[in-house]
Amino acid sequence: MTRYCAFLRGVNVNGRKMLMKDVKDVAEQAGLRDVVTVLATGNVVFSSDDPAETVASLLAEALGERYDGPVFLFVKDAAQVDRTVGAVPFEDDPDLHVYAFVCAGGFEDTLLAEFQKVTPVADETAAVSQGCFFWRVPKGSTLDAGFSKILGNPRLRDRFTSRNISTMRKVQAVMRAA
Repeated sequence: MTRYCAFLRGVNVNGRKMLMKDVKDVAEQAGLRDVVTVLATGNVVFSSDDPAETVASLLAEALGERYDGPVFLFVKDAAQVDRTVGAVPFEDDPDLHVYAFVCAGGFEDTLLAEFQKVTPVADETAAVSQGCFFWRVPKGSTLDAGFSKILGNPRLRDRFTSRNISTMRKVQAVMRAA
């Protein structure tokens, strides 16, 4: 039995509101076990004997039926979440947010190339570490920062999702507790 987390993209945007209680019910009805949601930002921790690709397709299809449209998600196992949390290339700073981007392998380099095209605000930076793209931005500047314009780019938006590193640590703790 493998412990996974599905990181959903766009759970509360463009008029779509995905309540985590409903998401949990859909995941359980799809046959996933030990389902727990973490925060209200689309983090669904569960267990399955199936490979990540299979559960990703299963959950995306079930959620798509429930919410009448495509649902983009990325499934990572506990070792991948541990690797992401351990790979943060920035020191903790109370004045800065750090985001980890969850995406298909190799897309982190595309994100870094996109970051290099923008004019960053003061203290905004990005890096790839251990196969994960990380973005650091001053608190209060997330929506105004140069890279924030990339986050909703229709050409890219179904290829990744992001989480504050504190959220990733909470997901990691839930995955370890099971």
